[in-house]
Amino acid sequence: MKRRGSAAKPARTQESHKVVYDQAQWSLLKGFRDRAITVFEALGTWRESSIIHGSVARGDVDEESDIDILIPTETATQLVETNLESSGFTVVTREISQATPAHSPKAHLYLDPEQRVVVTIPLLQLRKLETEFYKFGGAATLQDLRNNLRVPGCTKRLTLVEPTIDGHLESPVVEHEPGVARKVGVSVEIVRERVRVLTRRDRYGRTGTFLKLKVPEVVTFEEVLGEEAKTNPALRRTLRIRQRGR
Repeated sequence: MKRRGSAAKPARTQESHKVVYDQAQWSLLKGFRDRAITVFEALGTWRESSIIHGSVARGDVDEESDIDILIPTETATQLVETNLESSGFTVVTREISQATPAHSPKAHLYLDPEQRVVVTIPLLQLRKLETEFYKFGGAATLQDLRNNLRVPGCTKRLTLVEPTIDGHLESPVVEHEPGVARKVGVSVEIVRERVRVLTRRDRYGRTGTFLKLKVPEVVTFEEVLGEEAKTNPALRRTLRIRQRGR
């Protein structure tokens, strides 16, 4: 299983090159996007404000690409689950993750056993840099998918992918951070942060996620997060500070 495991190593090249898609690549992309559209449409009220991020948004998919859909605002997770299930989806796995104590905890609804189709919901309002994290990788809306639009974004190999008529252009992110930020539509700060995190990960390996919790079917994400906060001082502090700032 690719997700949550192997991390692509940052690219070392300083040269740009063009990638031309063959019919198989276009068909593969269409398959991923068609499936993503069915998930979007199952989200009801949230379908227009949600985004898909990563290779499906950019276009450079492969057989193991993930369908990662984010509802970018704090939302009642039970309502999202109800919408998905009433549209025929089965929530296979329910999980909470929090990258660091400073990050917003997030609910993940995995819709397949391989955990390659997921709807993510923040359990606290996302900060600006957290929102930009998704746009850094390329973020598209339901309307973008319907209109066959692809968006620029960066891979975990720190390669900028810019869609072209017949494929995409790849160029390095490192040492080109301001230009990359302009092309992707994010701050230079998030580009530099991602360069720092991904190059460090390449050098030292993953440092792990601060919080990862399985959520049983009989309880809500919010209940599990609240129980965890009772015995987790760092999480309790984050919840208190962020809720106070509303």
